[in-house]
Amino acid sequence: MPHQVNSKAQPKHLLLELLLASSDNPLPVSHAVAAGAVFGISENHVRVTLARLVAQDMVLATERGTYRLGPAAQGLAQDVANWRQAAQRLRPWTGQYVAVHCGLLARSDRSASRQRERALHLLGFAELQRDFYLRPDNIEADIAAIRQRLHILGLEASAVVCSCNSFDAATETTIDSLWDGATLNQGYRATRQRLENWLASAARLPIDQAAREAFFLGGAAIRQLVYDPLLPEPMVDGALRQAFIDSVHAFDAAGRAIWNRFYDTLPAPDAVSRKARLRVA
Repeated sequence: MPHQVNSKAQPKHLLLELLLASSDNPLPVSHAVAAGAVFGISENHVRVTLARLVAQDMVLATERGTYRLGPAAQGLAQDVANWRQAAQRLRPWTGQYVAVHCGLLARSDRSASRQRERALHLLGFAELQRDFYLRPDNIEADIAAIRQRLHILGLEASAVVCSCNSFDAATETTIDSLWDGATLNQGYRATRQRLENWLASAARLPIDQAAREAFFLGGAAIRQLVYDPLLPEPMVDGALRQAFIDSVHAFDAAGRAIWNRFYDTLPAPDAVSRKARLRVA
């Protein structure tokens, strides 16, 4: 694949991703500024964005010139934990479905509607009929765990979440068309190949270019995994999906190592006695 990755990073998104990757280690502002420069973001823009994130409790200033995630960003940290545990969330499918009925929920509140739709989308639900959503019952520990996860993501507590099965033949046919397993399989295969091809030639790239491209490619692959519906077999090829998941984990670890090498090229921060290093895991 060509080395050039034509994308732009938003300062807020970049800084939050760097802080998430820094784990328990504080991020020196000098590293944040240097990272911003890799993406064409000015030092002033980085510092202003950090100040805004601090005001929003998304970021905390720990020592002079260093930052870590704040209490308002814990949801982001949980999202990271969830994608890392995607394979562990799966369980055997018995042919049963999880249903969510939202018919009594208000549609006039646009914010609540968006949050509701995002929660259902993140957990792979598809709309069978108006306000009636389904997904195979093959994720989380049980229905109660799915219900709790939906509520955490923003589904109203008054929505009905239950299990169901024994649909008529016509409805079964409609259900089978709700998800495109062939497209999902194609995406697993294509992304895995893209990541592996890039890693095979990454050592020849300048470190700042490698860091920038790893950020974009890794971020896109993680988003693909975050929004994957985690369908059971035979709806998708389980082995192909697992190979894709493994490739995302491998790329994430490689990307962290690349960013550590980028940080190693920078002068030691004055405000801390050691560099904040990404945890490669």
